Amino acid sequence: MKRNRIVQTLLLGSMGVGFFASGVVAGPAMAASPADWTQIPARTVTLFYPGQSSYQWLRSRAHPGARMVWNGAACLNCHSGTERGRGRHMDGGMRRGMRQGMRWRPPTAAKMGRDIVDGGPLEPTPIPGKNGVLNLSVQAAYDAENLYLRFQWRTNLDRPGRMHNYMRFDGEKWAFYGGPRSSESVASGEEPPLYEDRLAIMIDDGSVPGFRTQGCWLTCHRGMRDMPGEATKAEVKAHPLIGETGLGRSDVRKYLPDSRTDAAASWDKTKSAQAIADIKGAGGFVDLMQWRAHRSNPIEMADDGYVLEYRLSDEGKGPYGWNVDRETMTPKYMFDPDKVGMKVLTVDDIGDPAKPYALIREENAVPYDADADWEEGDVLPGRLLSRVDATGSASDNSRVHGEWDDGVWTVEWTRKLDTGHSGDDKILREGRTYTFGFAVHDDNVTTRFHFVSFPIQFGIGSPGQIQATRLR
Repeated sequence: MKRNRIVQTLLLGSMGVGFFASGVVAGPAMAASPADWTQIPARTVTLFYPGQSSYQWLRSRAHPGARMVWNGAACLNCHSGTERGRGRHMDGGMRRGMRQGMRWRPPTAAKMGRDIVDGGPLEPTPIPGKNGVLNLSVQAAYDAENLYLRFQWRTNLDRPGRMHNYMRFDGEKWAFYGGPRSSESVASGEEPPLYEDRLAIMIDDGSVPGFRTQGCWLTCHRGMRDMPGEATKAEVKAHPLIGETGLGRSDVRKYLPDSRTDAAASWDKTKSAQAIADIKGAGGFVDLMQWRAHRSNPIEMADDGYVLEYRLSDEGKGPYGWNVDRETMTPKYMFDPDKVGMKVLTVDDIGDPAKPYALIREENAVPYDADADWEEGDVLPGRLLSRVDATGSASDNSRVHGEWDDGVWTVEWTRKLDTGHSGDDKILREGRTYTFGFAVHDDNVTTRFHFVSFPIQFGIGSPGQIQATRLR
């Protein structure tokens, strides 16, 4: 029995999933849940910093394992093992490749993250002080109706990243203030680092070719924001499907290769709208749910979207929108002084846990008063949240709550197994195994400056690297 437990831990650890220290991380009291989390096994998923690695890079000569990728091998065929015994659990094909002259010694996820974050070919703009690895504790349970998830991770900063898209009054006009640590204005010290922490979950049910083996690398490409060959705004706006006459976008975000016509999955070589609709109708999309520390957590929601030809929101309205009139660049709402004791924050208030940090339309906001004696240094959130305005499939994730305590985020997430929106969501069923991918944005960053997991096999009443516990 003891030997079996040791072997199980070793095998899970070799895939980036292992037992989390004592099983559960101590954290703040959360909202009532049917799961007794002290009785639910915790697994640690190793998330690492990927830099500019992409779908195209995995298949290029720059990647020593490109031949394996072209042959359909999973990332974990190579990047398995432990720090002391890398490659210990390689499959037979990988061992044959090594014997046939492949001298490359595949690094573990943790080693890759630490190597990439410091700079080099995959990270031309390293962020000082950023860690390369993040350990995500995952607990999972389910019953006849819902999947229950609990996540915990330690932040790199000694405060939660809860500020996002703030606006500052300079005495004459309002302008965006602060931003991600990757931006030039923040890196130079001209503006403060203000960007929300974020937890993302990707889900596939086997309908997306390649996702089981390569996970989120199937969605990350050249031409995207902060990636090699980044497309210009003019190029994107002129594109018939993605640009002004189509989706109305000005940059490139996640997409699946199956939505493109060429083998390289180029961002601009899109299939026709009808072909993409046919793929979506057959379930050929990846479900993408995102908990956001500023834009969704204050109203205990997460947004709901999917990835196919682009990273898109589900039908309906999600938990947040802009608090900025983009034509006049003035706020739409301000804080309600009768409810929160102030109409506006100041620069010095940012990060003060005793002050409000999010505008919620139905709780603490009133319409913006242009004649309210605004002063230089006044600050308002650039996003407006509303739980009551959220509708449709985009509002499915309505039972998600996060708390930050002593450097640790704890997020509890309830998701219906069958959301009733099969056109946008992956319907989960007992007795099946799904491919999950996890990502965390930490330390005031966005886009590719996050931490990602290798694809994880997630079992709901079936085998998996992570197995949800059945609740009675």
